[in-house]
Amino acid sequence: MTKSRPNILLIYTGGTIGMVKDFETGALKAFDFKNLLDRIPELKHLDCDIETFSFAEPIDSSNMNPKYWVEIAEIIESNYNLFDGFVVLHGSDTMSYTASALSFMLEHLAKPVVFTGSQLPIGDLRTDAKENLITSIHVASLQHFNEPVIKEVTLYFEYKLYRANRTTKINAEHFEAFASLNYPDLVTSGVHLKVNTDYLFKPNTKKRFKVNKNFDTNIALVKLYPGISEALLRAVFSTFGLKGVILESYGAGNCTTETWFLNILKEAILNGIQIINVTQCSGGSVLMGQYQSSELLLKLGIISGKDMTTEAAVCKLMYLLGQNVSSKVFKTIYETSLRGELT
Repeated sequence: MTKSRPNILLIYTGGTIGMVKDFETGALKAFDFKNLLDRIPELKHLDCDIETFSFAEPIDSSNMNPKYWVEIAEIIESNYNLFDGFVVLHGSDTMSYTASALSFMLEHLAKPVVFTGSQLPIGDLRTDAKENLITSIHVASLQHFNEPVIKEVTLYFEYKLYRANRTTKINAEHFEAFASLNYPDLVTSGVHLKVNTDYLFKPNTKKRFKVNKNFDTNIALVKLYPGISEALLRAVFSTFGLKGVILESYGAGNCTTETWFLNILKEAILNGIQIINVTQCSGGSVLMGQYQSSELLLKLGIISGKDMTTEAAVCKLMYLLGQNVSSKVFKTIYETSLRGELT
């Protein structure tokens, strides 16, 4: 029996892509996604059926937080058996954080979840919104022998589909706003869609889909810079209830070797605070022990973030702390790839 056309749920959370301009006043106003096919008739050419769902009160992505991550995950959870794929429309500023968080939340995911957005509103003359939206839905509907081609959380922007937890926003002005510097593109959009099958995530589809909703936000993000003071770092590490710190170090994981700095880290670890070392470079990996300065961190028991983005590192830390992972195995689990977020 031939399977019916794939059906895709389009979830609008907020952001520029959902805005249209009133050409009389120049003001931006929210777009009614119930009239999506009337506004973008090109969608009728896609071999899939589309339904829409919008946040009751769409938000600017600058206000995104774990409460909304759970809301998005619950929409997918409640509709998981009803749809073949999901497209999430989201403001670009925090999209990599939300998409990374969803990759950890949606365990044993066997369907596509595609995040997208735009730099210009959907009604603008030169907008990138239409192409991003149309191709995201197309990608989400791709099937091979009645099975989804994509089985992970992804992010589509400007002709490229990326693994979501490998992305970072690199430009606030150009249409090519995102990059995945440590992992290849999953799909390239040209005259045809080129799927790089070898790089797709291959989940264990025999296990039941599960949604993890607990995040612990008692963490801090510290970017090292020449001249960073002992007083500032002590204030951060003395924060009440602090459970984890992402340390953005130099290059391949290097830092100052000042005694006061190392003592602060040592004291924090003894107090049960998990410290993750990621590079503040756009691409590349932490290789603790390659240089003398990072060898000291290795000896202290600092956790290596390897080639994770800061966005993925932050979300993974909040996720694992929310799962109450034992301190005895925390380092081992954090340094293990859970959803393809590290090499």
